[in-house]
Amino acid sequence: MLKILPCLLAALVAVAVPALGKPPQPQDQPQVYLLIGQSNMAGRAKMEQADTEPIERCFLLNADDAWEPAANPLNRHSTIRKGLGMQKIGPGASFAQAMAEKNPEITIGLVVNAKGGTKIGQWKRGTKFYTEAVRRTQAARKNGTLKGIVWHQGESDGGAPEGYLDALAQLIADLREDLGVADLPFVAGQVKDLPAINDQIAKLPDTVEHTAFISSEGLKTTDRWHFDAPSVRLMGERYAEAMIRLQKAKR
Repeated sequence: MLKILPCLLAALVAVAVPALGKPPQPQDQPQVYLLIGQSNMAGRAKMEQADTEPIERCFLLNADDAWEPAANPLNRHSTIRKGLGMQKIGPGASFAQAMAEKNPEITIGLVVNAKGGTKIGQWKRGTKFYTEAVRRTQAARKNGTLKGIVWHQGESDGGAPEGYLDALAQLIADLREDLGVADLPFVAGQVKDLPAINDQIAKLPDTVEHTAFISSEGLKTTDRWHFDAPSVRLMGERYAEAMIRLQKAKR
Protein backbone atom coordinates (compact mmCIF):
# COMPACT_ATOMS: atom_id res chain seq x y z
CA MET A 1 0.00 0.00 0.00
CA LEU A 2 2.83 2.39 0.87
CA LYS A 3 4.45 1.69 -2.49
CA ILE A 4 1.20 2.39 -4.36
CA LEU A 5 0.45 5.69 -2.55
CA PRO A 6 3.17 7.81 -4.25
CA CYS A 7 1.98 6.60 -7.65
CA LEU A 8 -1.61 7.57 -6.84
CA LEU A 9 -0.51 11.02 -5.67
CA ALA A 10 1.50 11.55 -8.86
CA ALA A 11 -1.48 10.56 -10.96
CA LEU A 12 -3.75 12.98 -9.10
CA VAL A 13 -1.29 15.83 -9.64
CA ALA A 14 -1.06 15.00 -13.35
CA VAL A 15 -4.86 15.16 -13.66
CA ALA A 16 -5.11 18.39 -11.69
CA VAL A 17 -2.34 20.08 -13.70
CA PRO A 18 -2.45 18.47 -17.16
CA ALA A 19 -0.12 20.89 -18.90
CA LEU A 20 1.69 22.95 -16.29
CA GLY A 21 3.58 25.76 -17.98
CA LYS A 22 2.06 25.07 -21.38
CA PRO A 23 -0.66 27.34 -22.81
CA PRO A 24 -3.94 25.72 -23.92
CA GLN A 25 -4.06 24.61 -27.53
CA PRO A 26 -7.03 24.40 -29.91
CA GLN A 27 -8.86 21.09 -29.63
CA ASP A 28 -9.47 21.02 -33.38
CA GLN A 29 -7.85 22.82 -36.27
CA PRO A 30 -8.91 26.47 -35.91
CA GLN A 31 -10.16 28.66 -38.71
CA VAL A 32 -7.13 30.81 -39.53
CA TYR A 33 -7.38 34.49 -40.45
CA LEU A 34 -4.51 36.76 -41.46
CA LEU A 35 -4.89 40.35 -40.17
CA ILE A 36 -2.54 42.86 -41.79
CA GLY A 37 -2.27 46.59 -42.44
CA GLN A 38 -1.14 49.68 -40.59
CA SER A 39 -1.82 51.27 -37.20
CA ASN A 40 -5.59 50.79 -36.91
CA MET A 41 -5.10 47.08 -37.57
CA ALA A 42 -2.15 46.94 -35.18
CA GLY A 43 -4.37 48.60 -32.58
CA ARG A 44 -4.19 52.10 -31.17
CA ALA A 45 -7.48 52.36 -29.24
CA LYS A 46 -7.40 52.67 -25.45
CA MET A 47 -7.20 49.33 -23.67
CA GLU A 48 -8.99 48.59 -20.40
CA GLN A 49 -8.15 45.78 -17.97
CA ALA A 50 -11.07 43.69 -19.28
CA ASP A 51 -9.58 43.85 -22.77
CA THR A 52 -6.55 41.86 -21.61
CA GLU A 53 -8.67 38.81 -20.73
CA PRO A 54 -8.42 35.81 -23.12
CA ILE A 55 -10.90 35.79 -25.97
CA GLU A 56 -13.11 32.73 -25.77
CA ARG A 57 -12.35 30.05 -28.39
CA CYS A 58 -9.72 32.25 -30.01
CA PHE A 59 -5.99 31.63 -30.37
CA LEU A 60 -3.12 33.86 -31.47
CA LEU A 61 -0.01 32.79 -33.35
CA ASN A 62 2.89 33.72 -31.09
CA ALA A 63 6.57 34.47 -31.66
CA ASP A 64 7.37 30.75 -31.70
CA ASP A 65 4.80 30.15 -34.45
CA ALA A 66 2.63 28.26 -31.96
CA TRP A 67 -0.91 28.93 -30.75
CA GLU A 68 -1.57 30.67 -27.46
CA PRO A 69 -4.85 31.98 -25.99
CA ALA A 70 -5.63 35.25 -27.77
CA ALA A 71 -5.77 38.45 -25.73
CA ASN A 72 -5.14 42.10 -26.50
CA PRO A 73 -2.87 43.53 -27.69
CA LEU A 74 -3.18 41.12 -30.61
CA ASN A 75 -0.28 42.68 -32.51
CA ARG A 76 2.16 41.81 -29.72
CA HIS A 77 3.81 39.01 -31.73
CA SER A 78 4.01 40.88 -35.03
CA THR A 79 7.47 40.49 -36.54
CA ILE A 80 7.31 43.98 -38.06
CA ARG A 81 5.54 46.02 -35.35
CA LYS A 82 6.61 49.19 -33.60
CA GLY A 83 7.23 49.21 -29.83
CA LEU A 84 5.12 46.90 -27.70
CA GLY A 85 3.81 49.84 -25.69
CA MET A 86 2.15 51.23 -28.82
CA GLN A 87 0.11 48.06 -29.40
CA LYS A 88 -3.43 48.42 -28.06
CA ILE A 89 -6.91 47.48 -29.32
CA GLY A 90 -7.64 46.91 -32.99
CA PRO A 91 -10.60 45.26 -34.73
CA GLY A 92 -9.19 41.75 -34.38
CA ALA A 93 -10.75 40.90 -31.01
CA SER A 94 -14.34 41.75 -31.89
CA PHE A 95 -13.85 40.17 -35.32
CA ALA A 96 -12.81 36.89 -33.72
CA GLN A 97 -15.61 37.05 -31.16
CA ALA A 98 -18.23 37.65 -33.85
CA MET A 99 -16.89 34.86 -36.04
CA ALA A 100 -16.89 32.41 -33.12
CA GLU A 101 -20.39 33.41 -32.01
CA LYS A 102 -21.75 32.60 -35.47
CA ASN A 103 -20.48 29.04 -35.17
CA PRO A 104 -20.13 27.60 -31.65
CA GLU A 105 -18.41 24.49 -33.02
CA ILE A 106 -15.24 26.24 -34.22
CA THR A 107 -12.18 27.93 -32.79
CA ILE A 108 -10.52 30.96 -34.36
CA GLY A 109 -6.80 31.31 -35.03
CA LEU A 110 -5.44 34.81 -35.67
CA VAL A 111 -2.20 35.72 -37.40
CA VAL A 112 -1.78 39.44 -36.71
CA ASN A 113 1.20 41.08 -38.44
CA ALA A 114 0.61 44.80 -38.81
CA LYS A 115 2.73 47.94 -38.55
CA GLY A 116 1.70 51.55 -38.16
CA GLY A 117 2.57 54.16 -40.74
CA THR A 118 3.08 51.79 -43.66
CA LYS A 119 2.17 52.49 -47.27
CA ILE A 120 0.69 49.87 -49.54
CA GLY A 121 3.92 49.76 -51.55
CA GLN A 122 5.67 48.40 -48.47
CA TRP A 123 3.38 45.37 -48.59
CA LYS A 124 4.01 44.21 -52.13
CA ARG A 125 5.49 40.82 -52.90
CA GLY A 126 9.18 40.58 -52.05
CA THR A 127 9.10 43.00 -49.12
CA LYS A 128 9.69 41.93 -45.53
CA PHE A 129 6.10 42.80 -44.61
CA TYR A 130 4.69 40.57 -47.36
CA THR A 131 7.17 37.75 -46.79
CA GLU A 132 6.50 37.61 -43.05
CA ALA A 133 2.73 37.68 -43.55
CA VAL A 134 2.96 34.67 -45.86
CA ARG A 135 5.51 32.83 -43.71
CA ARG A 136 3.54 33.18 -40.50
CA THR A 137 0.30 32.22 -42.22
CA GLN A 138 1.90 29.08 -43.59
CA ALA A 139 3.13 28.25 -40.08
CA ALA A 140 -0.41 28.66 -38.73
CA ARG A 141 -1.76 26.34 -41.41
CA LYS A 142 0.23 23.45 -39.99
CA ASN A 143 -2.48 23.30 -37.36
CA GLY A 144 -5.34 25.26 -38.86
CA THR A 145 -7.38 25.93 -41.98
CA LEU A 146 -6.91 29.27 -43.74
CA LYS A 147 -10.29 30.95 -44.17
CA GLY A 148 -9.63 34.59 -45.03
CA ILE A 149 -7.62 37.82 -44.90
CA VAL A 150 -8.59 41.08 -43.21
CA TRP A 151 -6.86 44.27 -44.39
CA HIS A 152 -6.93 47.76 -42.89
CA GLN A 153 -4.56 50.25 -44.47
CA GLY A 154 -4.63 53.39 -46.58
CA GLU A 155 -4.04 56.37 -44.33
CA SER A 156 -0.38 56.62 -45.38
CA ASP A 157 -1.33 56.67 -49.07
CA GLY A 158 -3.68 59.64 -48.75
CA GLY A 159 -1.09 62.04 -50.13
CA ALA A 160 -0.64 60.01 -53.33
CA PRO A 161 -3.80 57.91 -53.80
CA GLU A 162 -3.37 57.25 -57.52
CA GLY A 163 -3.19 53.55 -58.30
CA TYR A 164 -4.15 52.40 -54.83
CA LEU A 165 -6.85 50.01 -56.07
CA ASP A 166 -4.50 48.48 -58.65
CA ALA A 167 -1.86 47.93 -55.98
CA LEU A 168 -4.44 46.35 -53.65
CA ALA A 169 -5.71 44.05 -56.40
CA GLN A 170 -2.16 42.92 -57.13
CA LEU A 171 -1.51 42.30 -53.45
CA ILE A 172 -4.59 40.08 -53.22
CA ALA A 173 -3.59 38.14 -56.34
CA ASP A 174 -0.06 37.58 -54.99
CA LEU A 175 -1.27 36.49 -51.55
CA ARG A 176 -3.76 34.05 -53.04
CA GLU A 177 -1.12 32.58 -55.32
CA ASP A 178 1.55 32.21 -52.65
CA LEU A 179 -0.93 30.83 -50.11
CA GLY A 180 -2.41 28.48 -52.70
CA VAL A 181 -6.05 29.53 -52.34
CA ALA A 182 -7.33 31.12 -55.55
CA ASP A 183 -10.64 32.32 -54.08
CA LEU A 184 -9.47 33.17 -50.57
CA PRO A 185 -11.93 35.70 -49.07
CA PHE A 186 -10.42 39.14 -48.58
CA VAL A 187 -12.07 42.03 -46.73
CA ALA A 188 -10.67 45.59 -46.76
CA GLY A 189 -11.71 48.40 -44.46
CA GLN A 190 -12.16 52.07 -45.24
CA VAL A 191 -10.17 54.69 -43.36
CA LYS A 192 -11.25 57.97 -41.79
CA ASP A 193 -12.22 60.85 -44.10
CA LEU A 194 -10.04 60.04 -47.12
CA PRO A 195 -12.46 59.92 -50.07
CA ALA A 196 -9.66 59.42 -52.60
CA ILE A 197 -8.69 56.16 -50.85
CA ASN A 198 -12.12 55.09 -49.61
CA ASP A 199 -13.70 55.41 -53.04
CA GLN A 200 -11.12 52.98 -54.41
CA ILE A 201 -11.62 50.56 -51.53
CA ALA A 202 -15.36 50.62 -52.21
CA LYS A 203 -14.70 49.51 -55.79
CA LEU A 204 -12.74 46.45 -54.70
CA PRO A 205 -15.67 43.95 -54.90
CA ASP A 206 -16.33 45.04 -58.50
CA THR A 207 -12.66 44.67 -59.36
CA VAL A 208 -11.58 41.44 -57.63
CA GLU A 209 -13.76 38.39 -57.07
CA HIS A 210 -14.40 37.05 -53.57
CA THR A 211 -13.62 40.37 -51.92
CA ALA A 212 -15.62 42.81 -49.82
CA PHE A 213 -15.13 46.11 -48.05
CA ILE A 214 -16.49 47.62 -44.85
CA SER A 215 -17.45 51.22 -44.44
CA SER A 216 -15.95 53.58 -41.88
CA GLU A 217 -19.20 55.54 -41.76
CA GLY A 218 -20.21 56.49 -38.23
CA LEU A 219 -16.87 55.55 -36.71
CA LYS A 220 -15.10 58.04 -34.46
CA THR A 221 -11.41 58.76 -33.94
CA THR A 222 -9.30 59.97 -31.06
CA ASP A 223 -7.06 61.93 -33.43
CA ARG A 224 -6.80 62.43 -37.20
CA TRP A 225 -6.49 58.73 -38.00
CA HIS A 226 -6.99 56.37 -35.10
CA PHE A 227 -10.41 54.97 -34.25
CA ASP A 228 -11.58 54.91 -30.63
CA ALA A 229 -12.35 51.70 -28.75
CA PRO A 230 -16.12 51.54 -29.50
CA SER A 231 -15.37 52.17 -33.17
CA VAL A 232 -12.75 49.44 -33.53
CA ARG A 233 -15.13 46.99 -31.86
CA LEU A 234 -17.83 47.92 -34.36
CA MET A 235 -15.28 47.71 -37.15
CA GLY A 236 -14.40 44.15 -36.13
CA GLU A 237 -18.06 43.18 -36.20
CA ARG A 238 -18.40 44.66 -39.67
CA TYR A 239 -15.38 42.70 -40.81
CA ALA A 240 -16.96 39.50 -39.49
CA GLU A 241 -20.27 40.18 -41.23
CA ALA A 242 -18.50 40.79 -44.54
CA MET A 243 -16.30 37.72 -44.13
CA ILE A 244 -19.26 35.48 -43.39
CA ARG A 245 -21.07 36.75 -46.49
CA LEU A 246 -18.05 35.95 -48.64
CA GLN A 247 -17.70 32.48 -47.15
CA LYS A 248 -21.36 31.71 -47.74
CA ALA A 249 -21.09 32.90 -51.33
CA LYS A 250 -18.26 30.40 -51.94
CA ARG A 251 -20.38 27.40 -50.98
